[in-house]
Amino acid sequence: GDSCREKAVPESAGLFLEAPETPPGGQEVKLSMVRVRGVLKNTASSTRKWCPCDILVYVSVSHVGALYGVVVSGAFLVPYLFFMVIAGMPLFYMELALGQYNREGAAGVWKICPIFKGVGFTVILISLYVGFYYNVIIAWALFYLFSSFSGELPWIHCNNTWNSPNCSDLNSTLLNDTYKTTPALEYFERGVLHLHESSGIDDLGLPRWQLTSCLAVVIVVLYFSLWKGVKTSGKVVWITATMPYVVLTVLLLRGITLPGAIDGIKAYLSVDFLRLCDAQVHTHTHTHTCICIGVMVLYLMLCYRDAIITSSINSLTSFFSGFVIFSFLGYMSHKHNVALDKVATDGPGLVFIIYPEAIATLPGSSVWAVIFFIMLLTLGIDSAMGGMESVITGLTDEFKFLHKHRELFTLFIVVFTFLISLICVTNGGIYVFTLLDHFAAGTSILFGVLIEAIGISWFYGVDRFSDDIQEMIGQRPGLYWRLCWKFVSPCFLLFMVVVSFATFNPPKYGSYYFPAWATMLGWCLSISSMIMVPLYAFYKFCSLPGSFCDKLAYAITPETEHHLVERGEVRQFTLHHWLVV
Repeated sequence: GDSCREKAVPESAGLFLEAPETPPGGQEVKLSMVRVRGVLKNTASSTRKWCPCDILVYVSVSHVGALYGVVVSGAFLVPYLFFMVIAGMPLFYMELALGQYNREGAAGVWKICPIFKGVGFTVILISLYVGFYYNVIIAWALFYLFSSFSGELPWIHCNNTWNSPNCSDLNSTLLNDTYKTTPALEYFERGVLHLHESSGIDDLGLPRWQLTSCLAVVIVVLYFSLWKGVKTSGKVVWITATMPYVVLTVLLLRGITLPGAIDGIKAYLSVDFLRLCDAQVHTHTHTHTCICIGVMVLYLMLCYRDAIITSSINSLTSFFSGFVIFSFLGYMSHKHNVALDKVATDGPGLVFIIYPEAIATLPGSSVWAVIFFIMLLTLGIDSAMGGMESVITGLTDEFKFLHKHRELFTLFIVVFTFLISLICVTNGGIYVFTLLDHFAAGTSILFGVLIEAIGISWFYGVDRFSDDIQEMIGQRPGLYWRLCWKFVSPCFLLFMVVVSFATFNPPKYGSYYFPAWATMLGWCLSISSMIMVPLYAFYKFCSLPGSFCDKLAYAITPETEHHLVERGEVRQFTLHHWLVV
């Protein structure tokens, strides 16, 4: 509209767009710009919510890592902070700047280096695979929310129909027995999942109608959220991004008053240097970091500032949530007279066993349970929308004919995701969930980030990328960022990819070990996303005209500079391009 006027901008200018004065509630601005030698032109319209609380959208991503994922212990914290400094923050800054400057989807952004376009399809596939099981987590949260509307929470006592003789009441202190289980554990595995009715991944059974109904509600909400776009997300995010801090603070204040809590916090802050030698700790840490600060919405104008703020808030939120988790782990360890590592868990067990048991200790526990699971639902929907949007936008940007039928295509994606997710709500669905969680975004996401870093820093060029950033924000990245982009981060990521392959451990759930065929199936899933990089590179190279050198030149030169290739001016064929930082 009128807000986007064609305007000449000098190369050294800061923000491209002179936005009109924005009221506190945010103003809807139509944005879609292309850059041609410092000139902005309005080419189309895509809805953007211009809101002063933009950063809250990205804060919510950190809560997901805090509430669901690896338990952040001392052994985890050291490599986590180390990875954040040398790879997490630099690569996050890189992604924000890349997306802002090119304003394209995950695949379309690689017009800067066409041969690496397969990285975009790798990201899209990973997001799709994660959606297969991530929506199930939201369905579980919805089930728990419905169960919380009762005078007494169903995971407090052992007098329910799903409980086994091994269940030991929360009021009991005699859990120092291998065969004893807590009511919270049995509620999750027997009352919700009905895991006891399955013997393994080869005995799944039919989908449970209760969980299927919850999953259907989640899919419907997702569809209409994606269909409506971002018109209302600017207001909703004030609640969804700030509520977790309120709930976590209340839980922490309660947790530190419980016996044994201080021992748990001491264990959290202590560093086990022997565990730092465990390669699996580093692999899980770096995968967790990549997921938490991975590809996000790329409509940021001050990408440098927001990269620092967002990654810092992400780390601080995870650090803060660790105090909450370990205060209750210390309490449970003290109450049940077992070692802390016997009650510590990660993955879905953290959210649906440890936290519910912690909430059960609060006065008015039913009210707090409702608040907690509403919070979990809003965070889950936010994150699921981000992942699904990356799939939809990435494909519609790449295949233009889908733009005309975006609503139908969105419906197709969410229905397809729902049908696959049904496998995860069967009696043995937790085994499929664990398999997907283990392989969908593990080594493959490290591999994808590695290839992205190489493509931008080496083939596109750190100097050219720095010029793009200077064009946007008025200053070039410092030496620290450029060195990390070109040398430190790629080398470290390459090392971690090799380590993740070399130290691979087959997946397991509790005491159940997956059969060999299930592990092979998981590897096929992981490789199916990674293989997009070489497959597309081979396709692109073969489809280009000319000799071998001509093909190579066109494949690694930005599409806007192909006319220079015809004149024999290929900067990637000069030594200066590869040596400059």
